[in-house]
Amino acid sequence: MELRHVRSFLAIAEELHFGRAAARLHLAQPSLSQHLRQLERAVGAELVSRTSRDVRLTPAGEVFRELADDIMERVQRAGEAARAAAAGRSGTIRVGYNFPAGQRVLPGTLARFNARHRQAEVVMIEMRTGPQLAALQEGRLDVAMVYGEPAGRGLAGRRLLRVPLVAVVGLEHRWADRGEVPFQELAGENCILFHRAQSSAMYDAILSAARTSGIRLNVAEEVDDPGATAIIAAVKPLVGFASALRGRHAQAATGGPGTTTVRLYDPVPVLDVYAAWNADPGPLVESFLGCLPAGKEPVPA
Repeated sequence: MELRHVRSFLAIAEELHFGRAAARLHLAQPSLSQHLRQLERAVGAELVSRTSRDVRLTPAGEVFRELADDIMERVQRAGEAARAAAAGRSGTIRVGYNFPAGQRVLPGTLARFNARHRQAEVVMIEMRTGPQLAALQEGRLDVAMVYGEPAGRGLAGRRLLRVPLVAVVGLEHRWADRGEVPFQELAGENCILFHRAQSSAMYDAILSAARTSGIRLNVAEEVDDPGATAIIAAVKPLVGFASALRGRHAQAATGGPGTTTVRLYDPVPVLDVYAAWNADPGPLVESFLGCLPAGKEPVPA
């Protein structure tokens, strides 16, 4: 059974006239009749009854017409979907992000992308930088929003914004009432850090600031989950680190022991947030990247 034969049958069914149906399809009438005969042989039933006076559908033709309309509609939708996917207007894009990107980049980007590509779906996953880059190179993410310029093989990137790091302490900590402290004072504190593989750019920024200050950090605990860092800092006399945006979010949370943020200076540790993607993106990824902001927005501490 061929689609052109089904299309010819539907034209006959709508026109109930071979001449008009042939003209509508830009076919010679004998070709139209041949299409009908071939379709009836494939179906195994007479679909159209034709006399010298009229053309009508047989009972089998009435049943076939109902289902054939659905077939042709599905074929049309399939073609439209394929063309939309080829043009980057539909499909699924998987986006990883960190907290600052989720607060400052994604809302506007998604609004622009959804306005232009209503058939596309965006799946978002909040992850640390290291796992995001691994997922990007393994094909489990299409776009990553990470700390630091992506250095992985075959990756491209663009800077989106710059954020300072702050200290996170519990409300009972001796720094809790101080708005800012010089980084050097961390020499007398026990800190919460994370494994470098989780976010190498953030880890290196913290240790670089320590070297610039001439101190060595006392790492009392290593915690890879950012939310857990705030919880531990809230109940233990330890100093954690977070972006200014995440720190303010944790500070605003209610219920249970709380935390506050303290600005660090001399030096101020800062991080750049980058969008990263594989160097040969498909059209949907290119469309998403085109909706990203221009970048280089500073975030105050």
